[in-house]
Amino acid sequence: MVAATHNLTDEEALAVDQPMAVVVRFAGDSGDGMQLTGGQFTLSTALAGNDLATFPDFPAEIRAPQGTTFGVSAFQINFGSASIETAGDQPDVLVAMNPAALKVNVNDLRDGGLLIVDTGSFTKRNLDKAGYDQNPLEGDELAKWKVLAFDISAMTLESVKEFGLSNKEALRSKNMWTLGLALWMFDRKRQPIVDWLKSKFAKKPEIAEANIAALNAGHAYGETAEIGGQVGQRRIDPAPAEPGLYRTVTGAESLALGLVAGAQLADLPMFFGGYPITPASALLHHLSRLKEYGITTFQAEDEIAAICSAIGASYSGSLGVTSSSGPGIALKTEAIGLAVMTEMPLVIVNSQRGGPSTGLPTKTEQSDLYQAVYGRNGDTPLPVLAARSPADAFECAIEACRIATRYMTPVMLLTDGYIANAAEPWKVPDWNAYEPFPVEFARAPEGDFTVLPYERNEDGSRPWIKPGTPGLEHRIGGIEKRPGTGDIDYSPGAHAQMTAERFAKVANVADTIPDQEMSLGGESGKLVLVGWGSTYGPIHQAVRRARARGLDVSHLHIRYLSPLPKNLGRLLQGFDKILVPEMNAGQLKTVLRDQFLVDARPFNKVSGQPFRIAEIETAIAEALA
Repeated sequence: MVAATHNLTDEEALAVDQPMAVVVRFAGDSGDGMQLTGGQFTLSTALAGNDLATFPDFPAEIRAPQGTTFGVSAFQINFGSASIETAGDQPDVLVAMNPAALKVNVNDLRDGGLLIVDTGSFTKRNLDKAGYDQNPLEGDELAKWKVLAFDISAMTLESVKEFGLSNKEALRSKNMWTLGLALWMFDRKRQPIVDWLKSKFAKKPEIAEANIAALNAGHAYGETAEIGGQVGQRRIDPAPAEPGLYRTVTGAESLALGLVAGAQLADLPMFFGGYPITPASALLHHLSRLKEYGITTFQAEDEIAAICSAIGASYSGSLGVTSSSGPGIALKTEAIGLAVMTEMPLVIVNSQRGGPSTGLPTKTEQSDLYQAVYGRNGDTPLPVLAARSPADAFECAIEACRIATRYMTPVMLLTDGYIANAAEPWKVPDWNAYEPFPVEFARAPEGDFTVLPYERNEDGSRPWIKPGTPGLEHRIGGIEKRPGTGDIDYSPGAHAQMTAERFAKVANVADTIPDQEMSLGGESGKLVLVGWGSTYGPIHQAVRRARARGLDVSHLHIRYLSPLPKNLGRLLQGFDKILVPEMNAGQLKTVLRDQFLVDARPFNKVSGQPFRIAEIETAIAEALA
């Protein structure tokens, strides 16, 4: 598999002939298999050598009434012959499987874009459910788009009738018919999908064959039907790429692999304690399939049990890992304080979603930064990192494991719903390029000695003592302790000293993280956009386009959010204006003002949807006006 890893230079961005890219969105009822359709189209696109980025968009309801706007599920993919860093602003092609999908998504389709509609689902009942007074296919409501409307439902039934399925069962293949047409449109091979169907339905071969028949029928329709100039076959050349082995990963998959790699580099078994919550549950699913690498997974009865089991695993000599989303992290907060007080290594993954409370359970947001940096009782410092993309989650997971084990501290790793569910190509790295960081457990010295479980090394870290180590029996717990010995001591002096030592240890993490680099542009100028997490793609593309127009703007993206890189303050002071795009009400802006006393200005979006490139371009123009 080949995929692009090349970022366009300023000179390339100014070129007249731009590489081709297309944005396609599949939308339908949550039972129409849109995520499966999008996933398989993604597979075929990756195998064709295009770079890509995806955005699955789920309904929040577990099972909304069929045909209603509440139950619409969509999958968007942006793919092309050069570097792709976002799922795209507006679809060029929208496939709407029913009236509700049309109503929810059609206004996102770019003017002049192609709309493919299944007329078989446009019954009066479905139109009423979607809130249409009249059929939009019969008036001029859709006049600004190219519309290809035909009865996909009827053609699906015809293609699978030989298999003797009921109408309900047969219509489940409708997504495969649609996928077949999409594969024809973009000159994609069907065989990988055929192989996948045979594997998925190995115990139900008649279902596999029906889906394959529907897939082939949709492809044949594109080849043979006279459907006019709206649809033609478009071939998008492979993207340039470095030689190597590539695979497509979601953020959850990449994160799971990175945690396994981090445990291997630390030479530790890993224990994962989790509790199901959207969108964090996928990490538990992926890790449970990796037991051969010394991974133990445990689905606890609640969030508190999940993190406490992980702390117990770290106490016993494993690398403890736990995961949740914002509401679950809130429940874990007391136990996080216990891990800080006992100074146990622990990796805490927060796959952020819209909040507060239950909020937007299937929508993305970056609103847990305050929670990660400040949100615990007492003075409770811990390192915080954020992944910028699905592939970047691999590197961030390894780094979280390194920091946790070297500094004997819990570490919070922030992703979000977009990163967890989205997919992109990932170049499988050379394992030999990673420097191991094996853990050394404490051993009793020769002769007479006093056990000092909170004696500090040059990093400020205490020793990691396995229970049962001869001669190193000691007391541990959440009550304040005497420096060095760990004996219970909540005198004013002991508390003041231990608080200072815990802060100093986390501050020392800055000594072993890289200096902050500019993602694009110079280290000084009129305007810098500062981002973190999944806003990387739209910020980077917007800044690239602005620079191509001659604007003095740069991009700086932060991975290490606490402690911040040592040179970050100097970089920020080199710019006249600082703009901070975030999917929250302005949290990194506050952190930057707190740490550096700079006039960072917020640019916020809290809709549950990622930024569009055009939104950030507009903000750049306004900031420089």
